[in-house]
Amino acid sequence: MRKIKLVWDFRGPAAARTAEHHEIHLKEFIAIEKLPLNITGFDVVNDMYAIAWMVVTDEHMIPVRDALKPHRGELYEE
Repeated sequence: MRKIKLVWDFRGPAAARTAEHHEIHLKEFIAIEKLPLNITGFDVVNDMYAIAWMVVTDEHMIPVRDALKPHRGELYEE
C-alpha cells in the first residue's frame, strides 16, 4: 500500500515554531483517529519557511485530507 506524505507550509519569522507546534496536533489527531501510521515531522527549510508533515496510507488519505486540509501531498519513500 502506498504511503502519502501530507504537508503543511508555514512562512514568516515564526514558521519554525508554528510547524513544530502543528506536529503536536498531528500526533494528537493520529491518536484520536487510531490511524495505522504514526509518522510525523517538521522541517525548517530556512529562517522564514518551515513545514509540518504526516504520513498516511491510500486508505486514509481522503478522510485525513478533508479533515485537516494539508497544503499539498507527495509520495512518501522511507
